[in-house]
Amino acid sequence: MRVAMIGTGYVGLVSGACFADFGHDVTCVDKDKEKIAALERGVIPIYEPGLDDLVKHNSREGRLSFSVDLTEAVGSAAAVFIAVGTPSRRGDGHADLSYIYRAAREIAEKLRDFTVIVTKSTVPVGTGDEVERIIREARPDADFAVVSNPEFLREGAAIRDFKHPDRIVVGFEDERAREVMAELYRPLYLNAAPILYTGRRTAELTKYAANAFLATKITFINEIADLCEKIGADVQEVARGIGLDNRIGTKFLHAGPGFGGSCFPKDTQALIKTAQDYAAPQRIVEAVLAVNDVRKRAMARKVAIALGGSLRNKTIALLGLTFKPNTDDMREAPAISVVTALQDMGATVHAYDPAGMDQAKKVLPDVTYCDTPYSCAEGADALVIVTEWEQFRALDFARLKKSMKSAHLIDLRNVYRAEEVARQGFSYDGIGRPNSHVLNDEPRVVTWLSAAGPSSHAESARELEAFLAHADERGVGA
Repeated sequence: MRVAMIGTGYVGLVSGACFADFGHDVTCVDKDKEKIAALERGVIPIYEPGLDDLVKHNSREGRLSFSVDLTEAVGSAAAVFIAVGTPSRRGDGHADLSYIYRAAREIAEKLRDFTVIVTKSTVPVGTGDEVERIIREARPDADFAVVSNPEFLREGAAIRDFKHPDRIVVGFEDERAREVMAELYRPLYLNAAPILYTGRRTAELTKYAANAFLATKITFINEIADLCEKIGADVQEVARGIGLDNRIGTKFLHAGPGFGGSCFPKDTQALIKTAQDYAAPQRIVEAVLAVNDVRKRAMARKVAIALGGSLRNKTIALLGLTFKPNTDDMREAPAISVVTALQDMGATVHAYDPAGMDQAKKVLPDVTYCDTPYSCAEGADALVIVTEWEQFRALDFARLKKSMKSAHLIDLRNVYRAEEVARQGFSYDGIGRPNSHVLNDEPRVVTWLSAAGPSSHAESARELEAFLAHADERGVGA
């Protein structure tokens, strides 16, 4: 089948390359002439494992091409996918649909025979209705149908997710569109990938509901991690204990510095705004977003506590900047809030990331970027793991200790065990684990910092009392 993919960002490029790999004839269209020229040379604008080879192979085979001209791509296509950005709109937090609607108007001009217009971008409920209205108004004579086909791709594993999906959601109102979508995804029948056919509005909401639920799981386990630290439990064992229940599942129960990326923050915010417009507020999702925003900066306080309470004139080495491994995506990455909070507290920040430093420099200019984890750690008062890249799972601690000013590891992803790190002469602080502040099995002085504001003295006093009691139980001076 002939397919036009409007937009060559993350979703458009991955989807276009994968459809081409299925054997379809795909043209990816973008207004950015330099980007299209680079793609024609085989230069991929994003980091995604396996995408370079997939694009080059299908371009070479003649199934994948790139263009700035909509005319032929849309006019000859059985399906036209809209895969443009829907960022949060400045001022009110709603999804910015201007790119979607602009694409719809331009597509309308080029339509010839019956065509299925597919919104692949993440869009609020009712967007498909508006796309249909725009095209119908511009081209009353056009024969088309509008479909919602949300993507469920994980950055770093997008190609596998596209080819081996948990499900494919197709929202349609015209039976002819269902037939076209079934043919597009026919190669996946061999993988027994379930296709869920729904109404268009249901499909649009399904995407938002899925992301909001996953964000809720992350935030839930992060709050349980905070409780674990107070009572001496291990959040990883708690997560395993609840995750083995099939009703809950093991995924997205890894405690850390909070969620980020291009989807969860934006999509939870858009869902909240849509729900408010329809007078059906999503209180749980509202709390998830608020808790996550606060948590990112709270990680800097964790670093300060590990170093005695003050970061003034201290050097902190950060390993990992992207919001997750195997991507160069810095959008809403927890590292952004962590770095700015560390700097606000007086620290100098060194950083290393295997793929994300070029992107990080655009949002974090006042950071010293390093070539390796070891050059990053030189002269540092503490080493902080922010993103769990595989390269950080087997660090040479003897080498690190020689070059660091003091041997502190703050592990915001629980990559290591406290006992293993302590044997290397490091103190260790993880997330939601009872063995924080271990240094060669010797008690260590730690300083308590209250997160309570100046108007919460009673609550602050209670927190301090509980902290002192817990510290005394563990034999730690406070």
